[in-house]
Amino acid sequence: MTSRWPSPAKLNLFLYITGRRPDGYHNLQTLFQFLDYGDTLLITPRHDGELRLTTPVAGVATGDNLIMRAARLLMAQARQAGTLPPGAGADLGVEKRLPMGGGLGGGSSNAATVLVVLNHLWRTGFSAEQLAAFGLQLGADVPVFVRGHAAFAEGVGEQLTPAEPAEKWYLVAHPGVSIPTPVIFGDPELRRNTPVRSIEKLLKCEFGNDCEDIARKRFREVDALLSWLLEYAPSRLTGTGACVFAEFDTESAARQVLEQAPEWLHGFVARGANISALHRVISGQAECW
Repeated sequence: MTSRWPSPAKLNLFLYITGRRPDGYHNLQTLFQFLDYGDTLLITPRHDGELRLTTPVAGVATGDNLIMRAARLLMAQARQAGTLPPGAGADLGVEKRLPMGGGLGGGSSNAATVLVVLNHLWRTGFSAEQLAAFGLQLGADVPVFVRGHAAFAEGVGEQLTPAEPAEKWYLVAHPGVSIPTPVIFGDPELRRNTPVRSIEKLLKCEFGNDCEDIARKRFREVDALLSWLLEYAPSRLTGTGACVFAEFDTESAARQVLEQAPEWLHGFVARGANISALHRVISGQAECW
């Protein structure tokens, strides 16, 4: 029987780059919050030990798809731990709503949902800490989705401290372009020396994103989108882009602005959530959207 599971989007409410590491990666300080909006994972248990992807992505090899990588990783870890049930397998599919290369964490969220749900369905017995460690092998953003709580993140994004930012309403808009993360982090003009600050101090400051100037410089669509949104509400880039978001106190205020949007703007309205929809479903507190 096929079950449906949320794979929510995230926003980086702020993102600061505090230095470059010897391995070429960057140290960050960022605040993650989930949205009550995202993809839906479709999971059907199998009893022949096979893993199948039912919704392949054009241009992405099945072996490179994060959904399949997550499932294979969990299967290998459970087999090594001796907790994989005989014949455990699954058909895995996704109903995509989140754009690729949008800064909303769609691929990372998909991977985390697979880890959490298969651990639940197969009863492999891994803790959230263990699943988060597995997830880090797939991407720096996967652990926050695995843990399912809004968080202040440091390091490359893997050092997580639970946080409780205000659950605002957001108009999230996509400019119609995809921004590869290396384009932003490889730009010589990227600010990489923002001072390290405590979460208490950061929460009292106006939020910003050190990647935003580079995204606006390199992608005129991002610049045009932010210029339009800033006329209505505080707005900024999420992650390395390409999506931007405007912040509102009420759903109606966000929808009024979306209704005025020019035709080239593609967006949606969603509420911020400090507890992931996936974890609310797993715990029986909510149903999948």
